[in-house]
Amino acid sequence: MASSNDIRAAFLDYFAGQDHQVVPSSSLVPRNDPTLLFTNAGMVQFKNVFTGQETRPYRRATTAQKVVRAGGKHNDLDNVGYTARHHTFFEMLGNFSFGDYFKPLAIEMAWTLLTRDFGLPAEKLLATVYAEDDEAASLWKRIAGLPDSRIIRIPTADNFWRMGDTGPCGPCSEIFYDHGDHVPGGPPGSPDEDGDRFIEIWNLVFMQYFEDPPGTRNPLPCPSIDTGLGLERFAAILQGKHDNYDTDTLRALIMASAEATGQDADGPFRTSHRVVADHLRSSSFLIADGVLPAKDGRGYVLRRIMRRAMRHLHMMGTTGPVFHRLVPALVRQMGAAYPELVASEALIRETMRLEEERFKALLERGLGLLAEETARLGDREALAGDVAFRLYDTYGFPLDLTQDALREQNRTVDVAGFDAAMLEQRTRARAAWAGSGDAADERVWFELRDAAGPTEFLGYSTEHADAEIVAIVSGGAAVREAPVGAAVSVLLNQTPFYAESGGQVGDAGTISGPNGLLIEVADTSKKLGELFVHEGRVASGVATVGAPVTATVDHARRSAIRAHHSATHLLHEALRRRLGTHVAQKGSLNAPDRLRFDVSQPRPITPEELAAVEAEVNERIRENGAVTTRLMTPEQAVAQGAMALFGEKYGDEVRVVSMGAPDEASGNGKAAYSIELCGGTHVSRTGDIGLFRITAESGVSAGVRRIEAVTGRTAEAAIDLAQSRLNQAAALLRVSPAEVTDRLGVLLEERRGLERQISELQKRLATGAGAQAAVEQVNGIAFSARNLGDIAPKELKGLADTIGKQLGSGVVALISTAEGKASVVVGVSADLTDRIDAVALVRDASAALGGKGGGGRRDLAQAGGPDPDKADAAFEAVRRQISVA
Repeated sequence: MASSNDIRAAFLDYFAGQDHQVVPSSSLVPRNDPTLLFTNAGMVQFKNVFTGQETRPYRRATTAQKVVRAGGKHNDLDNVGYTARHHTFFEMLGNFSFGDYFKPLAIEMAWTLLTRDFGLPAEKLLATVYAEDDEAASLWKRIAGLPDSRIIRIPTADNFWRMGDTGPCGPCSEIFYDHGDHVPGGPPGSPDEDGDRFIEIWNLVFMQYFEDPPGTRNPLPCPSIDTGLGLERFAAILQGKHDNYDTDTLRALIMASAEATGQDADGPFRTSHRVVADHLRSSSFLIADGVLPAKDGRGYVLRRIMRRAMRHLHMMGTTGPVFHRLVPALVRQMGAAYPELVASEALIRETMRLEEERFKALLERGLGLLAEETARLGDREALAGDVAFRLYDTYGFPLDLTQDALREQNRTVDVAGFDAAMLEQRTRARAAWAGSGDAADERVWFELRDAAGPTEFLGYSTEHADAEIVAIVSGGAAVREAPVGAAVSVLLNQTPFYAESGGQVGDAGTISGPNGLLIEVADTSKKLGELFVHEGRVASGVATVGAPVTATVDHARRSAIRAHHSATHLLHEALRRRLGTHVAQKGSLNAPDRLRFDVSQPRPITPEELAAVEAEVNERIRENGAVTTRLMTPEQAVAQGAMALFGEKYGDEVRVVSMGAPDEASGNGKAAYSIELCGGTHVSRTGDIGLFRITAESGVSAGVRRIEAVTGRTAEAAIDLAQSRLNQAAALLRVSPAEVTDRLGVLLEERRGLERQISELQKRLATGAGAQAAVEQVNGIAFSARNLGDIAPKELKGLADTIGKQLGSGVVALISTAEGKASVVVGVSADLTDRIDAVALVRDASAALGGKGGGGRRDLAQAGGPDPDKADAAFEAVRRQISVA
């Protein structure tokens, strides 16, 4: 029996033998179609190739594409577990032609693969064609030998594929497998077509027209092919099964669920095991592709899938987190074909465990509420929509989860009531938004996102693009037009302007349009993660929503930003090689005039290390190595040694930036010197950076160091300034620039010698005959008070000890007024410490000097004060204390 892994490999090998490039599955999060929540077909990653926006180095491709249909237009979640062929996750095998072969070869290869390589009986197969596609019908006759009775013409849109309202389109031809007359159901196009006898296994799409406007079709100059074969349903046929869940991969996951729960795989919880097996695959692959549970967007759909599986595990009697324990079974089944599962296994398991722990606490209360509410209902009476909404809003139960829980009771939910409760909550939320300024602006962007949709970014390949103004915000509100002088925030349907993210600042430039329109763009920001907002001023003309415009990025500014961003990548690699692989980016800024790079590093980076890193980066710049950007899956990037940069979100088909030739001596196995996952813009070759210079290194927080640097002309200016200052210093020292350091060394040594001499003379002066003459008697106690002027405060204690020994018995008070403030030390001989406390004396002296406190021992204490002119008052304060001792 052919396993699912065998079938996948055989499919790809067959088309590889037919000169097709085997292209890895793209991410489940599509990079090139913002209208899609998840990748829902094999052609998604090739969409721009089909439309001509992108070119590839091959004209034939084949893939095994990961697909999730669990949100938006393509949502099979509700049916999963209850039918034989519904899944949230499945694999789509496909072959593609980009203007190369067309119908004859596509049909011939499909038929040969099915009947010869996979050995399907020809008499079990039939084909559908679009009713008007006589060419396809005749090809099935000629190539496959199918009779007219097994070539079914379908007159509906079911057999005519469109990419959208406009764009490439064309007829389809579907291949069906006949399970035999013992299975209920009729052929496609018949009244009984929804039965299970005839199963579609492969769809061939013949892109031969371009539709624009709708209803107007013109032949494409290069017709193309897009096909899709569902692996799970095809494996069921080859393995002699009629249910996808009985195939080897899904059955292994069902058995893992049965073992973990102690429930018979084919017993009362058969449906629950199927839900768990399916949702295990979709959840694991989504997490591996960077999606994490969240309150909205893709993360919310993932959470719904996970919690649906977890509820079924709970129904089977599990008490603790179980879902994560099934991940190894999935990795065993699919890890060889999808190594991202292996690489992300620890993350997947931990994410699932934490989510199930959170959900378990909510589940008990939520199910309790549901039980209370349903106990009040009549037989098969629907659950009120507001109750279902309360379950969602309070306990995190999405509507489909509640519907699924009620299915066993043959109950439904008042969906209209649920929607009404949801709308009411949104209305209350908007009404409660009492913000102004930025907060009010954010409300505007929420509304505009719903109306205009996400912005398409074109700036990786161009700095100049035609676009349309889809929204204007001025004065915190959306407006239809803005006059000359107005400050505006403009949304375009597509833009070459990079919006600030991942440490790279936003682009500036101009937006020009009809009737003299010119908008000067000062910055570009990103709102709600998908709106590129052009912040600027209308310099001339009138900005109008719907106007066709041309967006042009400030080339010089973008070039400087690119240079700093690319230098950051080189700096990152150089630091890791010099300091160790513990170095990881913790933050960055890439601006036109500088870069800032924060890294994990437990100690300061020495000047010698910084010099070596700077030299390494400049060496790579001088090599003028190519900077290449490729789109690939995260697992491929990691396999090549890529590092993720701080602030970026990954999980999509990622952009991987490679710089410079590999360094064999490093032994790191990389295909290039630096390989990073990065969404920013970069130079074409490292030589375009020009020059790299580190300007500062400092600490940011515990274990994090910051490096600041400049490149290109900014670096040249920094060097020019440093040279100018060096020349000035040389002139002052009357030596050549090369002799400055030696001369400074001599001068510093001379200064240190003079300082030592001065200190010694001050000590002699303080303890000499003058000191003896300064002794007076206060209350019968010898008292020596000296204002020592600029003597260093650190010398006071030693001098107090020396003078105290000369006195034998008595009190010494010394004050230094160096550096514009006063320091005071008081010493008391040992025979007097029972009567006099040096700490008390020094605190009174400090108070007189304008200070507070002071401390030490009863025999020696020190304090200070801000007013050195009050030295005499400080000595008088000490005298008063002695006089009453």
